[in-house]
Amino acid sequence: MDYIHDLRKLTGPRKLILNCAGALIIKDGRILFQRRTDNGKWGLIGGLLEMNETYEEAALREIREETGLEVRLESFLGIFHNHDMVWNNGDAAHVISAYYTARIVSGEPRIDGESYELKFFGKDEIPELFAEDHIKALEAYFGGTRYPLLSENRYHKP
Repeated sequence: MDYIHDLRKLTGPRKLILNCAGALIIKDGRILFQRRTDNGKWGLIGGLLEMNETYEEAALREIREETGLEVRLESFLGIFHNHDMVWNNGDAAHVISAYYTARIVSGEPRIDGESYELKFFGKDEIPELFAEDHIKALEAYFGGTRYPLLSENRYHKP
């Protein structure tokens, strides 16, 4: 997150527009969620884009960093907004998120410093989520939204 840290040095906690990417990682009809260390709440796997990174690249990088999994993006769910994101340190943003569906290619979920816990949940088990964009992405998924990827999914490393 060098870009975001550098940007925050210039702007402080002022509300910014930030871009995010993530995925609903699906295994056996269940979706992987993380309980985050920054707020103790549950959310989807994803994070902020770095400079010169595409949404697809960011989603794959964030998944790899936060779960240790290699995944293949399967479909595009859409662009979702979290108009009033505020982190524990007071930094504020309007987060614009691109979410995908993904399947695991290799690895087993493992936590990193950003997660207390990773867990698969079925539709009727999903815990309360902390972010508006995560909720909207899930609504789109359960509503049947699936768009083809607009570019070749060439960022997957077997």
